[in-house]
Formats: sequence, C-alpha cells, structure tokens
Amino acid sequence: MNGDAGIGAVGTGGGWRHGVDLAGLTTLRLGGPAGHFFDADSEQTLIAAIRDAEGHGEDLLILGGGSNLVVADEGYPGTVVKVGLRGLTVGDGLLSVGAGEVWDDVVARSVDEGLAGIECLSGIPGLAGATPIQNVGAYGQDVSQTVVMVDAYDRASGTMTVLDRSDCRFSYRHSAFKGNARYVVTAVHFQLEDLGGLSKPVGFRDVAEALGIEVGAQAPLAGVRAAVLAQRARRGMLLDEADHDTWSAGSFFTNPILTPDQHAEFERRCAEAGIDEGSRPTAFPEPDGRLKISAAWLIEHAGFGKGYGSGPVTLSTKHTLALTNRGGAKTADLLKLAAEVRDGVAARFGVTLVPEPVLAAPLTW
Repeated sequence: MNGDAGIGAVGTGGGWRHGVDLAGLTTLRLGGPAGHFFDADSEQTLIAAIRDAEGHGEDLLILGGGSNLVVADEGYPGTVVKVGLRGLTVGDGLLSVGAGEVWDDVVARSVDEGLAGIECLSGIPGLAGATPIQNVGAYGQDVSQTVVMVDAYDRASGTMTVLDRSDCRFSYRHSAFKGNARYVVTAVHFQLEDLGGLSKPVGFRDVAEALGIEVGAQAPLAGVRAAVLAQRARRGMLLDEADHDTWSAGSFFTNPILTPDQHAEFERRCAEAGIDEGSRPTAFPEPDGRLKISAAWLIEHAGFGKGYGSGPVTLSTKHTLALTNRGGAKTADLLKLAAEVRDGVAARFGVTLVPEPVLAAPLTW
C-alpha cells in the first residue's frame, strides 16, 4: 500500500493480474484489456485494492457482472476491481445480500423463501451490487420499492458507510450511485413481504395475460417468476451463449422522460407524420409532472426494426431496444449503430435517447 510498492501490493484474497481481457467479462463481449485487474473477495481486499489504485493515481473501474457495461476497444488503462463479495441471509423478510451475488440467484432465493417484492426482476443478468446503482427494474417492479439500506465504501472519507433508501435518491434507472464514483456498493438489504406465497400485484399486462389474471391481481410467486423468465427469453433477454440476440447489454436506451412542452412537441411531430393518436405510445406520468414514453416505440417508428443493421452489430431480432454483437464486433461498431439510432429518433421525433449502460471511459458516439 505504500508508494514504493507499486500496483499489485495487495497480497491477501483475490489477486492482481495485468492485461486481463475485459471483453470476456461483459455480456456484450466487447472491449480491450485492463491495465491492472484485481479480484476482490472481501471488504478488506476491496478497500485495499481501491486505496492502492488511488495511491498511485490510477483511474478506477468497479466491475460487477459486466451486463451493463461498454468498454472501449483500447481497453481500460487504469485499474479494474471486480467485486466478488458473497453472502446472503434472510430474517423477518429482510434479505441481505453481498454485492458479488448473482442477481437471479437472489431472486430465486426470495421466491423459495416465499417473499414477495422482487419476483418480476427474475432473469436480469448481473450482480446484486449493481441493482441499486441503476435502480434496476422490469415488468412493473424496481429495486427502489424494496431496498432499505445499502452498505458501501465511501472513497471520500475512506470508511464504510450505510445509506438508507432516502440517501440513495432513487429515480427512474438512476440513483445517488450512478455516475458518482464516491461510493462502492458492498451489500444491499431488501425488505420483502410474506403474502402467503403470492406475489405483489402484477402490473405488467403481458405477464398478467400469461398467468391468466387481471392486471393488478396476485399470483403464486413461482408462477410469476416463470412467466417473467418466459417473457425475457422471448425477447432475447436471458443469457444464452448460443443466441447472439443475448450478446448485449440489455436495453441500450432508457425510456425518455419528457417535460409537458417536450411531449407536446412530440405529439405535434406524430400528427405531422400522420400517426394517429391511438397508435402513439402511452405517456406515463412521473411524480414531478413529466411524462415517460417508450424508447422501443420511438426506435421502431423511426425506421429501425428488429434485426436492423448489416454489420457485426445489429438490433436484436427479438427486441429493438437491444444492440447485439453478432460475433467479431468491435465497440466502435456498437457505438456507430447506437449513434445512428439516436440521431434517427431525434430527427423524426425531436426526442434524444439516453444510453442505459455505463461507458467505462469517455467514448465518442
């Protein structure tokens, strides 16, 4: 840890490596090598590796499951610390999870325990520690509804800290952690509910229909999990080595949230284009008065259908929100198609799409 030791001084748990291929650690399978790489399997080794990198003035990237990450073709020249902190305990509905636990295993455990609140988040790739950062959500649930505390290393003070739900400042696909290198999540605590083996009310129409229930009704937890996994598989959102539609970072763009004026301009452009009101996307009101609309609808109606693209990166053949590596792609190919879609949507509808994945370093696109 002293200035003379050089990167790699941490000697307990995990281990330093150099030139590690980051493409193999992301679901997009893109990107170059890390300058320095450390596997952290405990809070102690995680903190030591972070301090080591900071002491040498290294840029630092904290890596989880790599399911929401875009790495440049040149790689990441600084230090990459992979979070491998494990552990899962359940008591009185409180599910406490190490940041390095596989997220879908966490959801499966909650269902096995008869605890409701995250069952609709089944099948989402990645690790548990990433879920509060992105305020991960799907099919009518997001983790802000159940997270009560997050344990984190505070790089500013050099100490461990606990943030409660209000400290996390959750919003749509965002939190106090996203885009803020101050905190490194080490554990997440979820308060779930025992509803007698039933789920929370199902708020997503396709899932409700698959279960044969009305939207807003409940169903057995295991049934809801199975229905969600089936929905994700149909959309190419369950990882499958043999299916290039799953070689992605999931939804590449977030659903836009528009001010009333921006939404009025969007409506005006739809009218100009001859898109009748019944064919336009539903506008979902946000607490601050803004309106959320579907990014997938925008992409499709701007002329980018399923499978769009002729190079090594195309839109998924199952879901227009996913940009997929068809094999042999480069990050530059991904960013080129992302820019084409973004600019095409902006030109047609006046709405600028925002990427959901984390860009490991400043990338031009």
